[in-house]
Amino acid sequence: MDATQRRDYWRRNLRLMSVLLAIWALVSFGAGIVFVEPLNQIVVLGFPLGFWFAQQGSIVIFVILIAVYVWRMDKLDAEYGIDEYEEEVHHP
Repeated sequence: MDATQRRDYWRRNLRLMSVLLAIWALVSFGAGIVFVEPLNQIVVLGFPLGFWFAQQGSIVIFVILIAVYVWRMDKLDAEYGIDEYEEEVHHP
């Protein structure tokens, strides 16, 4: 991979990370702080939904975003011919 391809690969990786972290921040901040009062009007399993988002929702969303990141990076790696499972060369 030449320098231009490396730069493009890294730029696309950073863009993906930025989008996913922005989604996580919006869910954490929005659902857990900004929209907590309207969400608290909805009760799920005995807990107000705003409380649930503040305590568990952002973690669940973060785990889902990690899975999306892995999936998208596997596609990006394949596009650029990057194989993390290349055989290691062992020198005696």
